[in-house]
Amino acid sequence: MIRAVIIDDESNIRQLLTSLIKKECSDIDIIGEADSVASGITIIQETKPDLVFLDIRLTDGAGFDILTQTHYTDFNIIFITAYNEYAVKAFEYSAIDYILKPIDPDTLIRAVKRTKHIMKAELSLKMNALLSNIKGEGDEKIVLRTTDQVFLVNVKDIICLESDQNYTTVHISDGKNILLSKTLKEFEGMLNNHNFVRIHRSHLINPSYIEGYEKTEGGTLIMKNGYRIPVSSRKRNLLQEFFGKI
Repeated sequence: MIRAVIIDDESNIRQLLTSLIKKECSDIDIIGEADSVASGITIIQETKPDLVFLDIRLTDGAGFDILTQTHYTDFNIIFITAYNEYAVKAFEYSAIDYILKPIDPDTLIRAVKRTKHIMKAELSLKMNALLSNIKGEGDEKIVLRTTDQVFLVNVKDIICLESDQNYTTVHISDGKNILLSKTLKEFEGMLNNHNFVRIHRSHLINPSYIEGYEKTEGGTLIMKNGYRIPVSSRKRNLLQEFFGKI
């Protein structure tokens, strides 16, 4: 059995989540509940759960405060939030699951299933990325998960991303090329705050790595690592700030 605790300051949410878990996730045993940062830290320290359902906003602080203050962190986590935009950045960058209020049973089931396949080493990477990004410690990090490996990458080190239908290859400045089963559109939404530019239907680039531009054959962007990337005619205006009128 997976031993779990629920930390949420709304009693109706705790009751609903407990009911749904008993009905839909028979291998999860709810061993405790808490309604604040202080009580959340206590219950984690005392019960040492395998899984924590954690609300982002609590009456005496943020759910993130629990993660930075508890000494025991060897658990998986599913965040609960009513704030979609607030959740997306921190959670998707660290590849940590979250469910939105009002809670949808199917979303809960999918999140729980994913947590069962996360190994301890992978969980450690994800938690490190999440806590680092929350604290604002240096460069923002993103977790990239392939079928058999997990990479922790600084966003600023990503040169470009290349799409191949439902797969995306992430090209890193150290020479790594990481193939992921995630669409380019998903990455575009995640990286828009870092000024990444979709210059072609199959390419998303980091402008920091632009080396030059060739106008021949419709336009080709030259990256600092030597990559040559075609530019869509509709996207040429996005490059004007770097090269003037093209």
